[in-house]
Amino acid sequence: MTLIDKLLGKKKPVLKARCPITKEPIETGYGYMLTTAQVVASKKYWDLVMTEPETISYTLSHFKNQVDGTHMRSLIFEKYSSVDKPWIISDSCISLFEVDKAMAREYAKKWWESNGNFIPGETGPATDHLDPDNYKTWRDYAILEAGRNRVPI
Repeated sequence: MTLIDKLLGKKKPVLKARCPITKEPIETGYGYMLTTAQVVASKKYWDLVMTEPETISYTLSHFKNQVDGTHMRSLIFEKYSSVDKPWIISDSCISLFEVDKAMAREYAKKWWESNGNFIPGETGPATDHLDPDNYKTWRDYAILEAGRNRVPI
């Protein structure tokens, strides 16, 4: 901080993070950093997303063979699979993902140390980093199957 900044009371903005899944704040230096491709490639994540209070009605409609429910689930998948920034995930959510947790923790530490500027390789929309067949497999699961075992059909 320069002398002028001290005199004028200017402070560096404090880097903050919230888990995009739970919205809980993540303390400085903690959390895990994942790419969108890693997030998309998780059955547990999609089962959770498609059965949240905001989305459960679409899931129920989908499993009752109502086109509107399936369409909304498709839009939800597109929204999350197209995120172009890395995800900072809380300790309480990392178990949803089958990833190298040590590496994800290291990436988060680098992100904090760089004041939010560190970006791991393969960051960007899932279509950019999953091969087309793998992407289609996860898309089909998220839209057609996610949450089936969590709702009465």
